[in-house]
Amino acid sequence: MNTDFFNANSYFVDQKRLFFKFYRHHQIYNEKRECIGLIKQRLTLRQKILRSFVSKTLLPFVFEIRSCNGALLASISRGWIFLKSKIIIHDAQGEKIGSIKRNFAFFKPVFSILNASDEIIAEISGDSKKWNFIISDPFHKQIGSIDKNWIEAMKGLFKSADKYNVNFEADYVDKKKKITILSSAIIIDMVMKK
Repeated sequence: MNTDFFNANSYFVDQKRLFFKFYRHHQIYNEKRECIGLIKQRLTLRQKILRSFVSKTLLPFVFEIRSCNGALLASISRGWIFLKSKIIIHDAQGEKIGSIKRNFAFFKPVFSILNASDEIIAEISGDSKKWNFIISDPFHKQIGSIDKNWIEAMKGLFKSADKYNVNFEADYVDKKKKITILSSAIIIDMVMKK
């Protein structure tokens, strides 16, 4: 595990949509604007072909969170949606460390973040139109946020890119849970837009 990556409290995610490639590429920066990681989605040839006929929202996916030097930090995957598959989070060794469960609510999406034992360790909720989300622990204490300001949102519309921040409170130090929560926060943007 790259401890520098998970020691940060602020993560700035910059998405690049690559038109001529069949994957999305994201760079992750810390508060000093240093690149500390990457997120990549790779598709099999079969998935590339299926995207022409089947909605992307139904297809399985795998995203990998890697350090800037290429070391795997975590992976996030989902099976076929019609099989009621969960979004699963694995650590660098391939061990399941958590999952994401989407709760249905009108106008305000709510995501429960579960540990490997399927116990709730956090919840992400908020306003998808304004793109402001609160990350709270099981006792409803805020431990972080996901947001982007309107200027960055407009840049995303015109440059086929998306930028947002994932912030943790300075006193939140549970590294194992932080890996799961951060991975969940990063994937929520991708899941909501698929």
